[in-house]
Amino acid sequence: QVQLAESGGGSVQAGGSLRLSCGASGQTFSQYAMGWLRQAPGKEREFVASISWSGGSTLYSDSVKGRFTISRDNTKNTLYLQMNSLKPEDTAVYYCACDWAPWGVPRDLPGDFGSWGQGTQVTVSS
Repeated sequence: QVQLAESGGGSVQAGGSLRLSCGASGQTFSQYAMGWLRQAPGKEREFVASISWSGGSTLYSDSVKGRFTISRDNTKNTLYLQMNSLKPEDTAVYYCACDWAPWGVPRDLPGDFGSWGQGTQVTVSS
């Protein structure tokens, strides 16, 4: 079982940027595809982005494509999400998550991920 801890959330004005980080421990981080998902008040948790175990493949939701970049550093057991051109509708709690199975491709359903962090709040004001 992997333990995940997000950081880097905060409040920013529309058009601004934030970089989220997710530190992992407890299992071989480098063997697992990872993802970022978010949940806004009153809404279901939704997919944001995911990345393969090697970092060679990525997947993005249409709502963030071209604005957000997911990356990973397997030497540091850390996952990142660079968020640019933020919009008020990006306001949510952001979670990092680890895929159920090793050596996988990026996936985009909440049920594909077996371990979750506690989340970090991102608030974008207009």
